[in-house]
Amino acid sequence: MKTKMGFISPAMSPSLVSRPRGVLFLVCLISLVTIWSCRLPKICLYESTYRTSLSPYQQPQPNPVDLSLPDSPFVRWPLERVCREQTIWRPGLVFICDNNSGGIGNIRNYILTCIRYGIEAGATGIVLPRIRTRSEKNLADLMLDYQPFTYFFDEDHFRTNLERACPRITVYDNDESIPNVQLPVKAEKVRPHDLGKRGGCDKRDLNRHVGVFNKAFSGYLDRTEKEFGWPELNEMSPRPVRFPWGVQFEWPTWKDGPEFTASFGGLLRFREDILALGFRAKGYMREFAKRHGGSGRYVGLHLRTESDALSRWPDFGNQTEAYLTASEATGIKAAYLATGNKTDAARLVEEAERRLGMGVITKHDLLAKYSREDLLMLEALTWDQQALIDFVVLVESDYFFGISPSSFSMNVALKRHLKTEGLHTRPWKIGGDGDGRSWLTGRFEQYWDDWLYMYESMWP
Repeated sequence: MKTKMGFISPAMSPSLVSRPRGVLFLVCLISLVTIWSCRLPKICLYESTYRTSLSPYQQPQPNPVDLSLPDSPFVRWPLERVCREQTIWRPGLVFICDNNSGGIGNIRNYILTCIRYGIEAGATGIVLPRIRTRSEKNLADLMLDYQPFTYFFDEDHFRTNLERACPRITVYDNDESIPNVQLPVKAEKVRPHDLGKRGGCDKRDLNRHVGVFNKAFSGYLDRTEKEFGWPELNEMSPRPVRFPWGVQFEWPTWKDGPEFTASFGGLLRFREDILALGFRAKGYMREFAKRHGGSGRYVGLHLRTESDALSRWPDFGNQTEAYLTASEATGIKAAYLATGNKTDAARLVEEAERRLGMGVITKHDLLAKYSREDLLMLEALTWDQQALIDFVVLVESDYFFGISPSSFSMNVALKRHLKTEGLHTRPWKIGGDGDGRSWLTGRFEQYWDDWLYMYESMWP
């Protein structure tokens, strides 16, 4: 007699089906197997709209998703839950999330934080974010012209998942496409910090008042309507809102629970051609590593000594000493080096070979070694786009070493941290020995001066 779980095989004895005891036994067996297949610590994920009255935790899903991967599937139900909990939606309220600048760590966090504020405010529209570029001759010049969302990210992935998770929100192509908006568009500049009674908080501190932001924002809307004689907010009289620069490190990311924290950043997936190039670079790195130690394992290093690095950050000597000492302890003989400073890259490569017999290589040298075609693709990208290749290869490394004050290093480490427990991952422990997958060097003493607040306000 042969059976498949949940079905009665034609070869099954009819007497078993006809007997009440046999049926009861079969039902119990199926129930036990179902419960067993979805028991903790496995994660019962659920990506589409709720089909039953069951909690999303009770929805069966056999294989947990590795959220640390650059191309991991987007787990939609935590965002669905946050949007479902929002009871006050304001037709005509549109958030514009383009006042971003800097590298991928800053820009990614700005967009996600702005969207989270938008949901909390009950915005029914989000303008597809644009990405502000920087000067490649002066990296500290961050406020140049805008590029479209696809400069970094996958637009279809973003639109589909945000609109399905939050059906009350529409993603508009640009400012001018907001229905009934007055042209030229003049967005209101609102700073969330100004809407809460912050007392003696440091200006860099997180917004400790996000729980009452909706109420405070409602008061702002009512107050300004009366003050300026504006019509009541609705679809015929929309109000576009743009936050100022610097909002990216305000929202306490763990407010909505670990499931939301671990999955929300998945809205911003890198565009497909950049991901593909990054994965090919990772493959080349594995080949390079096999020739330096034989195992194919490699560590990832982020050397942050470019011209825009702040003087109070660890310098080349501090970073190099920390990275090589830590790398030696792993026993791994190959390293991928991410840096925009070619001079310091050459110095670190030489020092690693001399001290540890370790082979260290950058993305340009790696692609030059293994694929001329891919090198040309890399060189066609801008400086900040090339950093996305570094991000992919570093996230996939066997161990990562970075610098704490850098939002890039921190973002890589926090993304990698999701591999520990997936949706149930707990926050990164600041300082210490890391999480067994990444370690960041830097001072971990003063909450504001050492930028420790960033650990509580960055989306993995």
